[in-house]
Amino acid sequence: MSNEHPFKAEQLKALAAQAPHHCTCALKICKGWESVPDARWPADQMQAAGTLRQELAEGQMELTFEEFHPKGTRYDSPNAPIAVDYFPYNRCDVFKCSTCQCAVLKYTEYGGYYVDTRARLVDPEMIVARSAEA
Repeated sequence: MSNEHPFKAEQLKALAAQAPHHCTCALKICKGWESVPDARWPADQMQAAGTLRQELAEGQMELTFEEFHPKGTRYDSPNAPIAVDYFPYNRCDVFKCSTCQCAVLKYTEYGGYYVDTRARLVDPEMIVARSAEA
């Protein structure tokens, strides 16, 4: 997905705002970031829709690890804003369920001794744009 143009906040909001259909998609429980190992990822239902990964600016070594929590939320909170320019959203790929049309973000957390694939269901009301954050 790295060859695609990154989604902006409004594009992600439009994708997530489409009326979902009935589905037994296991990812509907992922209101905040949840561990979803490959064995639980419904690969046959999920279609790659895009990415939130921005190109690195000249001289920039990696994307920011800064988080955005104006109301004191934590990154794994279901109430945390989806701020596309901040961690972990700036490292996410965007998927859409082919059955129910829900949008899901997926990223991989790399710890010292582990790799953890995580997913979050996209609630369009939680998406914020950089201009709205200032």
